Amino acid sequence: MKVAKQMIRVLVADDHAIFRDGLRKLLESADIQIVGEASDGVECVKMLAKYKPDILLLDLRMPEKDGLGVLQEINFDSMSTRVIILTAEADRDVVRALRLGARGVVLKQSASDLLIKSIRKVYDGEIWLDNRMTAEVINALKKSAESGRPEKPLLSDREKEVIQLVTQGFRNREIGEKLVISEQTVKNHLHNIFDKLGVSDRLELALYAIHHRLVETEAGIVGDSTTNTRAPR
Repeated sequence: MKVAKQMIRVLVADDHAIFRDGLRKLLESADIQIVGEASDGVECVKMLAKYKPDILLLDLRMPEKDGLGVLQEINFDSMSTRVIILTAEADRDVVRALRLGARGVVLKQSASDLLIKSIRKVYDGEIWLDNRMTAEVINALKKSAESGRPEKPLLSDREKEVIQLVTQGFRNREIGEKLVISEQTVKNHLHNIFDKLGVSDRLELALYAIHHRLVETEAGIVGDSTTNTRAPR
C-alpha cells in the first residue's frame, strides 16, 4: 500500500497583503498548506509558537519586528521549523539571516516554480540559495584561501567524519549517536575543526567543506541550477 506524501505546512510572514494573497494561491495550487499569515514580526512570533509550521517564509522588512528580530527569537534546538528568507535583493541582512539560522534565500522576483522547489528542498533538509546570490553569500561567509589557512588542513579521520555529518544536517547529539561518542566529544571535535579551518559556525563550516571538497556530497549548495547539500543544524 502506497503511503501518501505528507503535506508541507507553511507560515507566511510579509507585510504586503497582495503579496501574501499571491503566495497563498501559488502554494495551495502546489498542494502546500498555508497554516497562517502574519503581517508583522510580532504576529509572526506568536503564530510560530501556535502553529509550529514546517516552513516559515519570512520577509526581512516588516513593521514592529523585522525578519532578523524574528530569527533571533527562534530556538532552533526546540523548534523544527525551517526558515526561507524572501527578499528583493542580496545584502548584508541576508548573510546575517543565514548566520541566525535561515536555511534558504529566495529573491521575490524569482520564478514561482523556484519558490515551490526551494520549499521542498529546505523541507528535506537542504540549503537553498538563489544562483544570483550564491557567490556573494559564499564570499561573505567563507574565509579565503589566501588568508593563511592551509589548502589542505590536517584533519583527523574522526574530524572528517564529524564534518561529513554536519554537512548532512545532523545535530551534535545525533552525530554522537552515529559515531558512538558523547555529545561533549562531538563539541570538542567541532571546536578543534573550527580552529583548524578558521570558521566560526556550522554553516560556514559546511560551505568551506563543500568549497574545498573536504566531504563527499552529491553536490554543492542548492540553487535553480546548482546542486545540493543537507543543511547543518
